Amino acid sequence: MAGTSQTTPADRGGSQDDRSDPATEAFVAHRNLLFTVAYEMLGSAADAEDILQETWLRWAGVDLDTVRNQRAYLVRITTRQALVRLRTLSRRKESYVGPWLPEPLLTAPDVAEDVELADSVSMAMLLVLETLAPTERAVFVLREVFALEYGEIADAVGKSPDAVRQIAHRARAHVAARRPRGVVSPAESRDALEAFQRALETGDLQSLLDLLAPDVVLLGDGGGVKQAVLRPIVGADKVGRLLAAGLPRIDGTVSVEPVQMNGSPALIVRLDGEIDDVVAMRMDDGKITGLYIVRNPEKLSRVERETAVSR
Repeated sequence: MAGTSQTTPADRGGSQDDRSDPATEAFVAHRNLLFTVAYEMLGSAADAEDILQETWLRWAGVDLDTVRNQRAYLVRITTRQALVRLRTLSRRKESYVGPWLPEPLLTAPDVAEDVELADSVSMAMLLVLETLAPTERAVFVLREVFALEYGEIADAVGKSPDAVRQIAHRARAHVAARRPRGVVSPAESRDALEAFQRALETGDLQSLLDLLAPDVVLLGDGGGVKQAVLRPIVGADKVGRLLAAGLPRIDGTVSVEPVQMNGSPALIVRLDGEIDDVVAMRMDDGKITGLYIVRNPEKLSRVERETAVSR
């Protein structure tokens, strides 16, 4: 179980011994999918791992002869547990110090090749999903990302198929009005991140300022542990002034590493060799509309080892 030293199939990627047990084999085969479902619902890798443990405990007691579709059954368990956790997290976020940002994940380069998967785990999309009610979020993720049938989703969220259709329609419209506009090319993302990297390393802000959209929003997540902005900074002028004032005051040796985070280009920033923060961006029409800086140490544990996500 979570919090103990005992390892379970929820902790590992699978071994020869796992394949001797049908329940374990099925769980391991779908583990990355189940993690991705939980992460997209919660925005927290640590909580998603806890959900996997809870899913395994329930799955281990299931009579497999009664299960027609193991993937759908496992997703149903994971979704139900994630919905319970999501409501707990919502209460926890009410007392969170400053803006709350999702936990960044270092992802393999091939995740970016699956455009829909990369979009669904991106920092920008996870922030859009935060604006949905828990059941709406679950329905949207299961339908739009994982293409479950309405009947399967109904079983997972405890609603009728007709109700799920209505929820899906409402959630789809809500997300469409808030998601990034258009497809951003890898070159545009790289240019923006390189401009931010130059600003950090040389203090030359101009190329970065030229890329800020008029309505750009900067969010910083320090979790009350590390210094960060305590409210969103909105507008190119305000964001520019903040960066111009803050970057020259960095005390120490800064190094910047371009990486793939949440399926998109991002930066790991180190100060005197220690990870200080992760910088991700949202871009619309070639301009930076969102700057996301995660400094909370509790959210930086997965930025040096790849986390597998899948559909």
